[in-house]
Amino acid sequence: MRKRPALSVIVPVYNEQESTPQLFSKIVSACDSLGDPYEIIFIDDGSQDQTPHVLEQLHQTHSCVRVIEFRKNYGQTLAMAAGFRAAQGEFVVSMDGDLQNDPKDIPRLLDKLKEGYGVVCGWRKDRKDKLVSRRIPSQIANWIIGKITGVPIHDNGCSLKAYRRRVVKQLPLYADFHRFIPAMSTLGGAKVTEVIVTHHARQYGSSKYGISRAWRVFLDLFVVSLIVRCSSRPALWFARASGVAFIAGLACLVVFVAHDISGIVLPSVAFMLLALTGHLMALGVLGEMVLSTGDYCPERMMSGSIITKT
Repeated sequence: MRKRPALSVIVPVYNEQESTPQLFSKIVSACDSLGDPYEIIFIDDGSQDQTPHVLEQLHQTHSCVRVIEFRKNYGQTLAMAAGFRAAQGEFVVSMDGDLQNDPKDIPRLLDKLKEGYGVVCGWRKDRKDKLVSRRIPSQIANWIIGKITGVPIHDNGCSLKAYRRRVVKQLPLYADFHRFIPAMSTLGGAKVTEVIVTHHARQYGSSKYGISRAWRVFLDLFVVSLIVRCSSRPALWFARASGVAFIAGLACLVVFVAHDISGIVLPSVAFMLLALTGHLMALGVLGEMVLSTGDYCPERMMSGSIITKT
């Protein structure tokens, strides 16, 4: 029987046929230096080039390689979620498949993780990307994410991270939530830190992300902020919001009655605010029900669309 790996390296790839063989060799070199058994899990996110063929060859010739294939493109977050759920190692490392992350940083991330942290994030301090379209928007987004979530990480978008398996197994990942893993991991009480890592210029192909995705990041940030702040008691958050609506509606009604104001504007506003109070309270109750009975699993969204080679 194959010995259980101590480390699982998760690599989502999408149209990376040129970089995948080189990346594999670098990961093997870095992991061999650790002296512990490891596995490398490639998640092919519906590639349209020869990436599936390259991964098949690696799987056939190297026992440490496991492959998960999506029949269509679902995005990096669901690819990472599938890798996390398949991981067997006590420690898990995620990274991009475009050779911009350096596998040589893996030992340093693990050393920091063993100091008692649940998540260690890579910080691309000397980032080799375009200034206007990538670096400046990223700096702004990271500052906003830190302020809203209360987890001040310099580089939430860096895929090179190390985790304890028990932390990533419980993360509710969907949409583009891979950027918010540090904040989401704090829900389970995990300690988060960061380490400066090497970043290389892209050698092959083009980036799958651009400034056009910024609006999606901010929408996801709103959802994550609610999850982080209100995940344990959603009814409490909605009760606070409904309280504000109730007071405002009651004030409009009192002003209308006390001052005998004519017209329907003020009573209409009062009615809508009081109705909003009821809706918010109902949402709070619904949130409590989902929290107590829900069991989210990303793979259900992709039923029949995953091939796993172990």
